[in-house]
Amino acid sequence: MAKRTGNDLAPIDPGAIPDRKIVDLLEAGKVDEANELFDRIVSRPLTATTDRVALACTLVLRAVTAWRLGRTPIALELAAEGWTELEAGPVEGTNAAQALGRLGYLLDMVGRRSDALQITRRSVQVARDAGDPATLAHCLQRLGGGLNIIAMDADEPRRRRIYTEARQHLEEGLRLATEPRVRRALLGALARSTAGLGELDLAEQIAAQTVHSSTAADWYWGICVGQWVLADVCRQRGQPLRARTLLLDAARLAETIRDPILLQAIGLDLATVARQLLDPATEVAALRHVVAAAQRSAETLREGLGQALEQRRFAVKAKRLAEAAQRAAARDPLTGLANRLGLEQTAPVLINAAVTTGRAVWLVLVDIDHFKTINDIAGHSAGDSVLCEIAGLLAKQCRVGDVIARWAGDEFTVLLAAAPKERADIGTVVAERIRAAVDNFEWTLAAVAELRPTVSVGVAGGHTSLDALFTAADAALYEAKRRGRNRIELYPQELRQPAL
Repeated sequence: MAKRTGNDLAPIDPGAIPDRKIVDLLEAGKVDEANELFDRIVSRPLTATTDRVALACTLVLRAVTAWRLGRTPIALELAAEGWTELEAGPVEGTNAAQALGRLGYLLDMVGRRSDALQITRRSVQVARDAGDPATLAHCLQRLGGGLNIIAMDADEPRRRRIYTEARQHLEEGLRLATEPRVRRALLGALARSTAGLGELDLAEQIAAQTVHSSTAADWYWGICVGQWVLADVCRQRGQPLRARTLLLDAARLAETIRDPILLQAIGLDLATVARQLLDPATEVAALRHVVAAAQRSAETLREGLGQALEQRRFAVKAKRLAEAAQRAAARDPLTGLANRLGLEQTAPVLINAAVTTGRAVWLVLVDIDHFKTINDIAGHSAGDSVLCEIAGLLAKQCRVGDVIARWAGDEFTVLLAAAPKERADIGTVVAERIRAAVDNFEWTLAAVAELRPTVSVGVAGGHTSLDALFTAADAALYEAKRRGRNRIELYPQELRQPAL
């Protein structure tokens, strides 16, 4: 996670540093102080904790804060970590409810409204199950506020239905809430729902109460929301001049506290009122607020898409590296042929395909005669050259589709299946071609040429498993060695132990 390292800094327990204080600073318009405190908090590592949900709660709160501060990459990273923690196991308890509520709020801010509503509803249910009134009140405030925003964009009668549901949640939250800040937030959201339902006198009363209590607490968010609702009441009563004054002040506050959702909604209302008053200057200023909020959302989207693209690029790169490592693990580095692992991975595919189509499968086991003598006399580099040359000869003498592998040391294998129109003894035909090619090869290295490397070959067929084929071919190879080397031997289909 970004900025969570530094050996000279003491670790932080989730919730030990007042992360909530940053949001309070923001909503009081103290952006510089909020940024400074945020930097101090995220520069320290979080203490390892077994409380996964408490950690998720802290991460998501910090993600919300980072987004409000305009630090989108960190916000997305923190949110992804917190979301992952929530999905890692059961989600229950007050911390889980708070984490889900904050995650829903963040998703709403970045434009994922449907996901936000679903997660926020879940937070309310988790809070109910936890039996904590204070947490439930907070989650109900988020749900009611989110529904208010959705209602503003809806058509009648859907708008009225959504405002009605929002008010029910907010009234329930007010009955439960004891924390002053949560009560103020519930009042502001309730004023918005009530105004949306056309109950103007009650909406005015609640909004004025919100402004009064928020002013006493120096809480800009509550003042902003209260003035926005009072402006809507004035507009609906046919008082556009008063509405314009209130909306101008609310827009300034929304910009100060870095809340683009509020800023966009207030800006649209201000543009509507300014158009009604034939006030092009205010209308232009209002639309600038809307554009600024939209640009913030667009920047967030671009940041998110850019990070998603970068993550996808790294994922593709990691996948390719993993595939390359897997291929390398299945290949002999000296000869370039498949190794034992490569043969074991490929054999079942070839054998199953052959059995399905009624074709015979053959295994040719090739061993270099007196290879230890070559290494002892000519040296190991000459021995490596012999291995590489014979690997090349195998490739030339085999057919496309045959699986050639360096089994171990100086042993090679060829696994092949007879084609429909090929002769029945194709395994022995290929084996003899390999033996003859090695025997007739013109070795350029003098020491090797004097030793004239040859191969003994064991051939087996008629089995449908690699183990059975190898056992039979190995027995045939033993017989070829016993009879003088530089020859091939075919082992019968019914296995027997060779006589010693």
